[in-house]
Amino acid sequence: MHIDGPGKRVTIYIGESDHWKGHTLYESIVELLRREGCAGASVFKGEMGFGKSSRVHSANILRLSEDLPVAIVFVDTPERVDAVMPRLDEMVSGGIIVVDDVHIRKYSHGGE
Repeated sequence: MHIDGPGKRVTIYIGESDHWKGHTLYESIVELLRREGCAGASVFKGEMGFGKSSRVHSANILRLSEDLPVAIVFVDTPERVDAVMPRLDEMVSGGIIVVDDVHIRKYSHGGE
């Protein structure tokens, strides 16, 4: 796969303890994106954050949280992003999904 041109960046903010059909939600989302042929995805675990409830979740040892913030980020063509969005909307019942228009300068596999 080679991408150069208009794209979309999707960032999904959820909690570490969120689940989908018996699996962690972030792992389920990454697996969906892989199955759908997306260019790639990364998961970032946060040290601290809060959401709609305004309850602070922190990795601070004095206040160890079991629900730290997680962000899943992927960038792909607008068509591929649009194709997976209905499934992501279904999976993410609590959290936020942000979609940005981007210009993909270069995406290619290492050997190309």
